[in-house]
Amino acid sequence: MKRPTTSFLFGYALAVLPALCSPPPEAISPKARALHFSAVVIDTHDDTTQRLLDPTFDLGVRHADGGIDIPRMREGGLNALFFSIWIPGTITGPKAVEQALTQIEAVRRQARLHPRDLVLATTAKDIRRAVARHKIAALMGIEGGHMINEALTTLDRFFELGVRYMTLTHSKNVTWADSSGEAPAHNGLTDFGQKVVANMNRLGMIVDISHVSDKTFYDVLALSQAPVIASHSSCRALCDAPRNMTDQMIKDLAATGGVIQINYYNGFLSQPFKNATLAQDSRIEKEIDALIKQHCGDDIACGDLEYLRLEREYMETGKLPRVDWMAIVDHIDHAVKLVGAEHVGLGSDFDGATMPFGMEDASHLPQITEALLKKGYSDRDIRNILGGNMLRVMQQVETVSERMRQRKR
Repeated sequence: MKRPTTSFLFGYALAVLPALCSPPPEAISPKARALHFSAVVIDTHDDTTQRLLDPTFDLGVRHADGGIDIPRMREGGLNALFFSIWIPGTITGPKAVEQALTQIEAVRRQARLHPRDLVLATTAKDIRRAVARHKIAALMGIEGGHMINEALTTLDRFFELGVRYMTLTHSKNVTWADSSGEAPAHNGLTDFGQKVVANMNRLGMIVDISHVSDKTFYDVLALSQAPVIASHSSCRALCDAPRNMTDQMIKDLAATGGVIQINYYNGFLSQPFKNATLAQDSRIEKEIDALIKQHCGDDIACGDLEYLRLEREYMETGKLPRVDWMAIVDHIDHAVKLVGAEHVGLGSDFDGATMPFGMEDASHLPQITEALLKKGYSDRDIRNILGGNMLRVMQQVETVSERMRQRKR
């Protein structure tokens, strides 16, 4: 996990936090319930894959920690979930490919273990079919282009195994694209990076621009023949984090048919929270680091989990600014006012970062529908935000892929 001296928390930290006074979901109106549970609800980014690597973890039972399991997905009306395939950007080469394949198999295994509840999906039609069968569609996204080991054949292999989007970078630059987490090394996409995007278009794999530098983002928009997504990013105008998108970027993404999927991480939602936790000279940072050192020593895995636990505890006690779940709605509303409800969706980052109060896990998702209804959103707009927009992007990406393939015949 990245400590406060950097821009955000690493997804691999798992965020398996104790349920510290986590409240039950708020009551919602019959209208909101009917609308929410009749919509197709899609979350485009979730880090529970890291938990699936533990052979003792059972996705089929309700857990007291984390944000995702089958019972809570059912309670929250979550119909489709993109499981993130993630390893640190410091792991490269064949080892990165191997570890990515291990995680892909871990997701596929869950569908075999829970056939009554889960089904692997790769297309928009698959998701709709899963919903009709009252199952949850399990999809996959590669979070970081370092995992293809500079080989388009590896990208092809991931696609064949069911991966349907790739985040071009994580927090570190890759050899062919710049990340938002480091100083630029390539001025955006390299020639090989352009080939990666073109190959993704041909395959029918969605290009994800969360984590990339602003220049990489604009290089992708100029090149991609299909709409792209930001799988888990929020609005920089409300919280000035490099991982968030500027108003102009959101407008330009929408102009090409893309969708910004709002991230629920406190440090991307709340400026006061970000200021308190991420400033390099932060008193809170130094205090938490000292407690981690005392509790964990040099054990990195222990330190990662302890940081997330302490961050949540500090919000509980008031040492850090409290972030309420309505901040998610604020970011949705801001983006909608910029580009309309046809270009906004949900990308939680459950099990990869600390969540705001009242959105501790997937069972709380109907609250978003209730809040949007209260703001005067139409049923159609809410359905689009919950998942309809992502279905549309998937269908368009599939159409572009078919057209490109036909040209080569």
